[in-house]
Amino acid sequence: MLHGGLVSIQAIIEELKPSERKAAEFILAHPEEVVKLSVQKLADLSGVSEATIIRLARSLNMKGFQELKLRIAGDLNKQTSMGSYQEIMMEGSVESIMQAVSWNNIQSIQDTLSVLSGEEVARAAEAMARARKIDVYGVGASAVIAADIRQKFSRINLWCEAYSDFHAQLTSAVTLTERDVAFGISYSGQTEDIIQSLMEAKQQGATIITLTKFGPSPVADLADIRLYTSSVEKSIRSGAMASRIAQLNVIDILFITLVSRRQKEVIPLLEKTRLAVSRNKRS
Repeated sequence: MLHGGLVSIQAIIEELKPSERKAAEFILAHPEEVVKLSVQKLADLSGVSEATIIRLARSLNMKGFQELKLRIAGDLNKQTSMGSYQEIMMEGSVESIMQAVSWNNIQSIQDTLSVLSGEEVARAAEAMARARKIDVYGVGASAVIAADIRQKFSRINLWCEAYSDFHAQLTSAVTLTERDVAFGISYSGQTEDIIQSLMEAKQQGATIITLTKFGPSPVADLADIRLYTSSVEKSIRSGAMASRIAQLNVIDILFITLVSRRQKEVIPLLEKTRLAVSRNKRS
């Protein structure tokens, strides 16, 4: 069942134009009612034009109002069994912290599946598989994700380098060609170092892949292929942790997608690297 309508709206509502935001706020306040409305009736009740409703759906990367309604209906059905993010109570017991942190991580992964495009994942996997070199850029917490990508893709004999230092990113970006991929990671989509590095890589003709939170951003706007995670609620203290888990899950999905399409070439390499590492483990 389709879902992700409400998650997508919440993720980009701050960036919407005033008329689209007005419609979005009405939808978030009355989701049960919206799934029963025509586009004309929703426009009338929210005080905007029908064209605004259509533009809102397109801003959410949806084909139209019908898809938006289907996704909202899926969200309402999902809420009966899932729930929402939990605030972390620092004075709580260890058990309550364990439950809340784990629940938020699970929720972040579930919400990310609502905004992650399978088509874009497939395109990213194909671009990385055929690349001469893969540059991965991430600073701060995103550097952890970049290192994970480098480790995974190096295991299957792809030339993959991760750079967390801005000067190192730029130095590598200027040497890229149209046969290469530059993968920029920034949850906010606003990280200046990543923007500048991707701009340089794009100027050299490299294919640009980005991983950001859902919605328009300077980082995502540079991309040829856009991968998204959900926008974790700002109120929770574990937001940075939950977003990192969601990003790592996207990378796992991307890696397995590539492996599944090139099993004959890749599985033997994975087995070789596994055996090489296992020889250094005590039995």
